[in-house]
Amino acid sequence: MGRDVPARVFTREDRREYRQKMHRCLDAFAQMLREERFETERPQVGLEIELNLVDDAAEPLMQGSEVLHAIADPAWSSELGRFNLEINIPPRQLTAGGPGAWEQEVRDALNHAEDRAATLGAHLIMVGILPTLQQNDVTEDALVDNPRYRLLNEQIFQARGEDLRIAIDGVDRLRTYADTITPEAACTSTQFHLQVSPDEFADYWNAAQAIAGVQVALSANSPFLFGKELWRETRIPLFEQATDTRAVELKAQGVRPRVWFGERWITSVFDLFEENVRYFPALLPLCEPGDPLESLKRGEIPELPELTLHNGTIYRWNRPVYAVVDGTPHLRIENRVLPAGPTMADTTANGALYYGLLRALVEQERPVWSRMSFAAAEDNLHAAALHGMDARLYWPGTGEVPASELVLRRLLPLAHKGLELSGIDAEWREPMLGIIEQRCVTQRNGALWQAETYHRIESTDHVGHHEALRRMTRQYIDYMHLNAPAHTWPVD
Repeated sequence: MGRDVPARVFTREDRREYRQKMHRCLDAFAQMLREERFETERPQVGLEIELNLVDDAAEPLMQGSEVLHAIADPAWSSELGRFNLEINIPPRQLTAGGPGAWEQEVRDALNHAEDRAATLGAHLIMVGILPTLQQNDVTEDALVDNPRYRLLNEQIFQARGEDLRIAIDGVDRLRTYADTITPEAACTSTQFHLQVSPDEFADYWNAAQAIAGVQVALSANSPFLFGKELWRETRIPLFEQATDTRAVELKAQGVRPRVWFGERWITSVFDLFEENVRYFPALLPLCEPGDPLESLKRGEIPELPELTLHNGTIYRWNRPVYAVVDGTPHLRIENRVLPAGPTMADTTANGALYYGLLRALVEQERPVWSRMSFAAAEDNLHAAALHGMDARLYWPGTGEVPASELVLRRLLPLAHKGLELSGIDAEWREPMLGIIEQRCVTQRNGALWQAETYHRIESTDHVGHHEALRRMTRQYIDYMHLNAPAHTWPVD
């Protein structure tokens, strides 16, 4: 969904033509896979971070377009809500630049953006859900003034036929309705990209699915929504509900949700795109000129615009991405399970764990996905989102164990091995994976710090719920700028 779309009304003919074009794209994609036309020589990694905007009091600030103009950097773009921005870091090889180079590059970009935003009285915060966000902050007025988001909002509600119900039971209980998709803007993420060859794509995607729960348990950073303490990573259930096109009856029939973990291990990247076309009606049936199969006959590489636009409206937690760069197509996995923040030190550590584990798991003689049910991987994700560091996760050979124990005993050594296989020596690995190790030893992450600090402020300062959240958020921003990992943040 990265490109702009025009505002318009869709006809029945539009939808029929779009379905036909998607099948033509799918046929062209299959032919490209058979003919091995994809970039495989220089695999790269990428990073996107979604951020919230707040004022000096740490309250949501609806000035995304103004701040974007002040930053004046093409790496930055608007997001769904007027209180969101996104930075897209240029892709690079994993080993480029030396220890800390990627982290420093992002910190420099964030610091520049913060300086520019501050001239407007705005500040950036990396957090899974902004703790001071209230329900009246996510009305239609907070939707960014962009035709693609307006059109997406209209189409989701047209497909659904009724208001969205948001129901989350955690420490507190949330029951509410929304008449726009703007609550989705509360979910701000870190997204790691990994380019892979078609032959290896299925193994890497399966491995990413297998470790999704582990990632969330260690990195949970979204315990509050609309003033209520819910799951440790409330972003997961909120995102699943905030873009749900299914009415209650369709859920009961087993219709698949558009925010989707999936339902099986795959054998080819083609499986994922084919499922998208087979299971999900188009939300934005916009056809581009040209025929992808005719383009292939002429020796050209098609952009597959209908297939990629449709793929962008199906929110898999590990999404396949097809793109053409400098005339050469490539495939990558977009890992979407992690919240933003708390710091770039934490983000870099999360990336090291993710990339290291994937490489090690795909190198194993007996893959983890051959010894673990797909349902167990999905259960791990939701257990991790609910309980965070306290989650018990299933892993083959160990059964159900605490997340920190699983990482310390089994997965951290694998991550070291995977990074070593990727060309990252101990001098690089130790600082990054050392943060993960200490997070497990101390049993502390961003979500726990937020919850404990909120309760400490509320009880000792004798203030109301929102004021306690506001003071906690201001402290969070201060520590975020220090870039000390969240497990070291004091609560007193």
